[in-house]
Amino acid sequence: MVDLTVEIAPGLILKNPVLTASGTFGYGREYAPYFDIAKLGGIITKGLSLEPKTGNPGIRITETACGMLNAIGLENIGIEQFLSMELPLLRKLGAVVIVNIFGQEQADYAALAARLDGVEGISALEINISCPNVKAGGIQFGTDPAAAAKLVAAVRQATSLPLITKLSPNVSDIVAIAQAVVEAGSDALSLINTLMGMAIDLDRKKPILGNTTGGLSGPAIKPVALRMVYQVASAVSVPVIGIGGIVNQRDALEFLLAGATAVEIGTASFINPQSAALIVAGIENYLDRQGCKRVVDFIGSLEKNPA
Repeated sequence: MVDLTVEIAPGLILKNPVLTASGTFGYGREYAPYFDIAKLGGIITKGLSLEPKTGNPGIRITETACGMLNAIGLENIGIEQFLSMELPLLRKLGAVVIVNIFGQEQADYAALAARLDGVEGISALEINISCPNVKAGGIQFGTDPAAAAKLVAAVRQATSLPLITKLSPNVSDIVAIAQAVVEAGSDALSLINTLMGMAIDLDRKKPILGNTTGGLSGPAIKPVALRMVYQVASAVSVPVIGIGGIVNQRDALEFLLAGATAVEIGTASFINPQSAALIVAGIENYLDRQGCKRVVDFIGSLEKNPA
């Protein structure tokens, strides 16, 4: 048996390092028919706002080479419907629940954090400051270290829940953003969110997505994500959660080797709804074959090339 437990924030211990990425796993119930979601380290909900949001006009998803573009626009049912309709089921299923939150203004984030503080069944918050396909909020905070720090500080004051800040790759220096939000009180970091991209319908001579641009995810972004996770994990003292193009256990293990304490599975769940569960089993099998008894001993053990 391999000990897969990891601590992603003070006091928040997961049974294994595999989480689901926000926006790719619904509110959890959508995947419950396919496997026991309580076997995952945890699930991260679709991004939630104070009020329900309709999102962007279609087309909102399109495949690309080695990935996909999405411009959903953070459509969601709003925090109150989530608490009354979705969270009770998640409690019954026994999943560790991390709620992803976003807003247009700093006050929105703080209000959401305050509303969720102390709610039974919620283990942590993931602060989305990095969505590239909405016209207001989110990304405006995620590209400026001072603005990001100010927002995280406001959320920190509003809740006692562990805070994970989700970082954007669409910046010139992700390490500066990471360090700023950690200093402001973020207990952990998750990265990367999607890269901004575009697809064109040559026959129609128009953008495929109704929003024109969208967020690129899937295997195409993995090398970028790995590099950024490695850089950030080397520069901060808090846990880092790796995201970006993870479709099997080898991908996940590479992120752990680079310094990620945990990983989030996103686009892979659209390919195979059991992907996250299969990756948990794959990590355990690999470590067992290597004679590694604890995943924490494997994390960050990448050997550097000589200068």
